[in-house]
Amino acid sequence: MEGTIIATPMGRPQRDNQPLLLLTITDISERKRAEERRLQLERQMQQTQKLESLGVLAGGIAHDFNNLLTIILGNTSLALDDLPPLSPAGESLLTIEKTSLRAAELCRQILAYSGKGRFVIDDIRLGNLVGDMFSLLQSSISKKATLNLNLKEPLPPLHGDPGQIRQVIMNLVTNASEAIGDRGGVITISTGLMQCSREYLCEPYLYENLAEGLYVWFEVSDTGTGMDQETQRRIFEPFFTTKFTGRGLGLSAVLGIVRGHKGALKVYSKPGKGTTVKVLFPALAEGKFSAEQGAAPKAGTWNWKGAGTILLVDDEESVRTLGTRMLERIGFKVLVAADGQEALDIYRKRRDEIALILLDLTMPQMDGEATLHELRRIDAKVRVAISSGYTEAEIAPQFAGKPLFGFLQKPYTLNALTQCLRDAMGDGEIPTEP
Repeated sequence: MEGTIIATPMGRPQRDNQPLLLLTITDISERKRAEERRLQLERQMQQTQKLESLGVLAGGIAHDFNNLLTIILGNTSLALDDLPPLSPAGESLLTIEKTSLRAAELCRQILAYSGKGRFVIDDIRLGNLVGDMFSLLQSSISKKATLNLNLKEPLPPLHGDPGQIRQVIMNLVTNASEAIGDRGGVITISTGLMQCSREYLCEPYLYENLAEGLYVWFEVSDTGTGMDQETQRRIFEPFFTTKFTGRGLGLSAVLGIVRGHKGALKVYSKPGKGTTVKVLFPALAEGKFSAEQGAAPKAGTWNWKGAGTILLVDDEESVRTLGTRMLERIGFKVLVAADGQEALDIYRKRRDEIALILLDLTMPQMDGEATLHELRRIDAKVRVAISSGYTEAEIAPQFAGKPLFGFLQKPYTLNALTQCLRDAMGDGEIPTEP
């Protein structure tokens, strides 16, 4: 019990002329616990606001940056398509394409911090995923660190993006290695399964009303320097780092990925005693595995040719110019519109010949969502594919109940555009000019 003692002299003395004291004891234990809970909620709210702020910033970066990368990648794809197979320029163009895709991946990593990164959903066996990464992890840690595995099998799968989960594991193992440094030590990766109560799930970092139930987990523990309470409170803040050359984005991305997978994260650490980071994901019940897999190119996609007319709507002139060249290369005739209103005017006049509308999401005056609404007032069966620098997961809530025929993530290559249009066309009849 914690409390305060107050001694108050009484007015009437005793027979021996000694004053009486009135002692009052107040138990403030519950008050202190309530204050600590309030402070914890305030810290969680501040962290949530930081995540949301960076999410808004990341979305803006994604839109503008991916438009630029679309021009680079698109023109590179067209140049590669024009070159003879043994052209000496081919290697240089492939390097440009590869580097541009790496730049796009960096943008997606920034989006991962906000929990809105685009996921390629699959059913993941944690043990298999960690085992496949073992050699890569060993080569990534300090030569004085020993990597041990403690994998419990069999475990039910989790539902998520294997690439994102690998990024979480790699970041945590890399941090553990840096905590060990040149002194030598042990890093252990463990997996397991546990039934999580609501009380247990209230404790993880950045609690967001997670559902109680069965969770698969992995943890990365090290025998490094450990962290004090102040450092632990800040490790997931954007750009906070204890390393001289660090950027402070690794653990921020980890937190965003875990949040995006509806998972939980716990940190246990003491100075001089090492650190353990435990990550929990909702377990997928056996027999309910998703058939949805990562998008793999369909056989024959790159030889596919289109027919009919595409209406390309984008407020960026350079994207319209490039898109026209790419669509014509695939075999389409192209109409272009610089904004939503112009797209509506064109569609009213030429709807019978337009096979599909490739519609940019972010435009001034009338954006893609409003344009789609008006297009469907003209024709409820209009074929529309959305193109955006934002991620598919991020725009999905805007189009709930409004089925689309496709989504094209910027930046995109000629092959990605071809596959999107092939999927969007399906087996339906393609309009042709009368």
